[in-house]
Amino acid sequence: MTEPAPVEAVELHRRFGTATAVAGLSVRVNAGEIYGLVGPDGAGKTTTLRMLAGLLDPTSGRVRLRGKDPFGAASDFRESLGYVPQQYALYGDLTVDENLAFFRELFCLPRDVFRVRRERLLGMTRLAPFGRRRADALSGGMYKKLALACALLHEPKVLLLDEPTNGVDPVSRREFWDLLHDFLSEGMAIVLATPYMDEAARCHRTGMLFEGKLLEEGTPAELLRRYVARGGASARAIPTFEDLFLARVREKRRAEERPS
Repeated sequence: MTEPAPVEAVELHRRFGTATAVAGLSVRVNAGEIYGLVGPDGAGKTTTLRMLAGLLDPTSGRVRLRGKDPFGAASDFRESLGYVPQQYALYGDLTVDENLAFFRELFCLPRDVFRVRRERLLGMTRLAPFGRRRADALSGGMYKKLALACALLHEPKVLLLDEPTNGVDPVSRREFWDLLHDFLSEGMAIVLATPYMDEAARCHRTGMLFEGKLLEEGTPAELLRRYVARGGASARAIPTFEDLFLARVREKRRAEERPS
């Protein structure tokens, strides 16, 4: 029997009053894959992740995480889910060690299991020397790595990341991405929302989101090939993801302006 996809969304819509935040988004993410949702502020990235996490009801459409409905009666899907929101999600007055211990209680981990995972995550994030430092005294990059460690403590199969490197220095951004690839080898599926075009190029597949709609998706190489094939770059130009994204937005605007 074929295993269900770790993440699947079909025709997701979400409206807030008369405003539409997400309009007909469909996406499927496989195990061992990073899927990047890239777009500017207000594109619908956070709303999408909150629906995937079961925190926000879609107006219409369907979400499945490993074949389970996050809005249904079964709640055990949360054991397979890790979520790092865009806003600060740790307790600033708790130390690194205390935050990890708090999440251990949330996930009901046995002490011996927690001890092994804690040491591994602290080693991978290089936070071991800072166990007694309060979270609100950490640098931006260290804080984001602690949030990731807390989300990974129960070894989820699906990880949702909302702009995890926003406001982080370049060195910490690189280290964060190295951490993600370490966990991909264990079969995790990752959905990452980002406004950074260079991060989109690091994903296995990327969906370009604008005004709640998926403009285009594919591997980074596929997206750039299509752009060049449409005449988006001269033979001597080296197109970037920013070039591609801006071109797709212009195409969308022209299509909307055409008389029906």
